[in-house]
Amino acid sequence: MISAKGYAAPAANEPLAPFSFERRDVGPHDVRMDILFCGVCHSDIHQARNEWGSSMFPMVPGHEIVGRVTEVGAHVKNFKVGDLAGVGCMVDSCQHCAECNEGLEQYCDNGFVGTYSATDKDGSVTQGGYSNNIVVTEKFVLRVSDKLDLSRVAPLLCAGITTWSPLRQWNAKAGDRVAVIGLGGLGHMAVKFAAAMGCEVTVLSTSPGKEADAKALGAHKFVVTKEKGAMEGINNYFDLIINTVSAPIDLMPYVASLRLDGTMVLLGVPPEAAQLHAFNLIAKRRRIAGSLIGGIQETQDMLDFCAEHNVMSDVEVINIDYINEAYERMMKSDVKYRFVIDMESLKG
Repeated sequence: MISAKGYAAPAANEPLAPFSFERRDVGPHDVRMDILFCGVCHSDIHQARNEWGSSMFPMVPGHEIVGRVTEVGAHVKNFKVGDLAGVGCMVDSCQHCAECNEGLEQYCDNGFVGTYSATDKDGSVTQGGYSNNIVVTEKFVLRVSDKLDLSRVAPLLCAGITTWSPLRQWNAKAGDRVAVIGLGGLGHMAVKFAAAMGCEVTVLSTSPGKEADAKALGAHKFVVTKEKGAMEGINNYFDLIINTVSAPIDLMPYVASLRLDGTMVLLGVPPEAAQLHAFNLIAKRRRIAGSLIGGIQETQDMLDFCAEHNVMSDVEVINIDYINEAYERMMKSDVKYRFVIDMESLKG
């Protein structure tokens, strides 16, 4: 076994603290990497506090991982010692169902293996990226370009692919009118990607103070949705809406802003089910859809696009011992737009 150390949640509602544990030995198809940076995702908080009811403790969170390869198995073909690499939200899947065969491992019929708080194929519990190393089967390791700031690459492994996937799935292209609801960790990446694809990008927000940030990120327009008449002014306007909001909102006026055959994709999960009148969909053959993360090849395509177009997350880099304060700030939306842990601080 391989010794590892990191920060873990010992139990729900307890602060994260230093934690030593073991990784499996490197098998013939495995890649071992030293972790350089790990992004902090809002789902880390949900998991660490057992808000979804399925958490496994003690838990080392983190699924936005960038590092450097230190060992490879005998049958590994695409990585060598010294390469930069990334790991996202999955570390395995059944690899034989129809979805896996189509490169849609995130929708694996048998359930993908999460990077942390999941049961691995050998029965062990996976531990994530708030740690100094990780061992992952080669098929779930991603190539990372050395052209980009690695601290700003880390959130691409979750926030990036979560917004890239629906833009690609619904064929966003130059000239399309794309709206983004919510300007947080997910929303700011949706803006950057859609703008880089040549779309006309509009941010829909309740906060007038976010307009300057939205424009700086690449948005062409900004609509304060709570202002009188604002939503009526964009009726039948958008080809695609990326809805990143997890708070309860009335979907009706947003659906009305879709053009014929337009789609709203839901990425956030509000605590209560939304209400929607069917006529709003019927009137213009509109659609409401959902999207998870992306498959491994799709994630690699996203990382390659980012390297080519210089697209990265906006981050605040922190030391590992600041993680509990970072969680509290995230709950207050006090970050622009993603915390990233510098794992060098774990050595201190």
